[in-house]
Amino acid sequence: MDRSKSRDLLLVIVSALLISGSQGGNILGVFTSLSPSHLIIQMSMAKVLAENGHNVTVVTSLNPPVTHKDIKVVQVPLTEEEHQRLSSSIGNMAMRDNSNMITSMFRTISQMGFMFDKMKEVIMDQRVKDLYENKDNKFDLVMMGFFLNNYQLGIAHKLKVPVVMAASMPLSELFNSMMGNPNAFSYVPVASQPVEKGSVMTFPQRMKNYFSILAMKVFFYILDNNNIKAYKEVFGDDPNMPDYDDLTKNVSLGFFASHALSEGPIRPIVPAAIEVGGIQIKDTPDPLPKAINDFLSKATNGAILLSLGSNVKGKHLKPDTVHKMFNVLSKLKQSVIWKWEDLENTPGKSANILYSKWLPQDDILAHPKVILFITHAGKGGITEAQYHGKPMLALPMFGDQPGNADRMVKEGFGLSLSLLTLEEQPFQESLVEILNNPQYAQKVKTFSSLYRDRPMSARQTVLYWTEYVLRHHGAPHLQSPLVHMSFIAANNLDVFALLASILFLFLYLSKFILCLIIRKLKSNAKNVKKLKKH
Repeated sequence: MDRSKSRDLLLVIVSALLISGSQGGNILGVFTSLSPSHLIIQMSMAKVLAENGHNVTVVTSLNPPVTHKDIKVVQVPLTEEEHQRLSSSIGNMAMRDNSNMITSMFRTISQMGFMFDKMKEVIMDQRVKDLYENKDNKFDLVMMGFFLNNYQLGIAHKLKVPVVMAASMPLSELFNSMMGNPNAFSYVPVASQPVEKGSVMTFPQRMKNYFSILAMKVFFYILDNNNIKAYKEVFGDDPNMPDYDDLTKNVSLGFFASHALSEGPIRPIVPAAIEVGGIQIKDTPDPLPKAINDFLSKATNGAILLSLGSNVKGKHLKPDTVHKMFNVLSKLKQSVIWKWEDLENTPGKSANILYSKWLPQDDILAHPKVILFITHAGKGGITEAQYHGKPMLALPMFGDQPGNADRMVKEGFGLSLSLLTLEEQPFQESLVEILNNPQYAQKVKTFSSLYRDRPMSARQTVLYWTEYVLRHHGAPHLQSPLVHMSFIAANNLDVFALLASILFLFLYLSKFILCLIIRKLKSNAKNVKKLKKH
């Protein structure tokens, strides 16, 4: 009897495991951006899915900064020469004044040509082509990491599966047509124009916003042309592929690294646009490496974390700027953890400074001893500091960083300086102001409470909505009708044309009838005069 019960129990357990395993989807993550910060966000999404029983395969050029034992990685690594070209490209951007985001965007097209070409080469690599051309490979969903690479949506069409967009940035004008999200230029500021949260834009701000949108439309047009060329090059020999303009009609939903309820701006968002800001932040911080943990434990006056992100290296900075930063930081009573790649050639030696070529940024910011974050103002770093309630000193360089820094300052979470024109006195004064004025820490801690207050965590949100798309076979009912409408129909231009035609016809007929009546009256008047004469 006991043996029979044991056998039955074993069968139940095995059946449960088989059922559980069969529910896991086969998901292909296409994460070809050459920015480690983008990959952190995208791999964090993939990790959530792998942790919950899904079979995840990821395509990338970089060593994944976030890993999981059940994620299969297909890496098309950069050559040494390509690493040098990438570093040179980033260095050139870091040495320019990129405070104007619109100008910076257009400059990006020429400066980042190598990155775009490499992303295309990855998709055409035979190891990757085998994933989406080999009929023996069965995938249920493509998760595509977005970085100006719409043509890669063709992979989902090859596999005949739905696609989920994984964006390492907030929902913006860049995604409106893709998601069918309404344009609201009169009260939603573009990323390059930070406006105080909850405030109404003034007339000059709305005017600037409008012309910024026009400039961005030109930028999107250039990007679209580049994407069309890449699409033809990668998939042009397949007559079964749809037109490029139809690619986005297969996007089930998009995950965005934002939380508009706390961060702003308040704007209309369609159901298929899902915000998962903070997806890379762990529920419980991992233990710190021993050297960092020991250093922080001795930081009796608190500690400062200095990291300029994963793209910009110390060698990209002007030596004079590095020297000025060291002079100020080495004189502080606080301890400083400085992300610096070349440990053989550090900015200088000081008992209060610990250099490290790699930093578990999220885990360090979670440490109670850390009281200030010196950051390049990348979206990921800003998010982590806000989540953990740490004030910031921003040193933005390019991309979205100047805009992120301006918004952070407007919220009262810290201060911002130009890294290109950094001088010792303003750098020192800014640090002292943030460290000694408690209002910065208080405001960001208040925001942290608001940022965390959600019905589901970012991780739960990614899992739920990805499985929702799988359960409902692409969930086409989520899509906005706007995705499937032409420009003319979406803007009611045909309706306006019909109404204008009717109005014109009405006015023309009215004029015609009125002229007839006037001529008739004149004719009658003449006849009356003739009768009177006779």
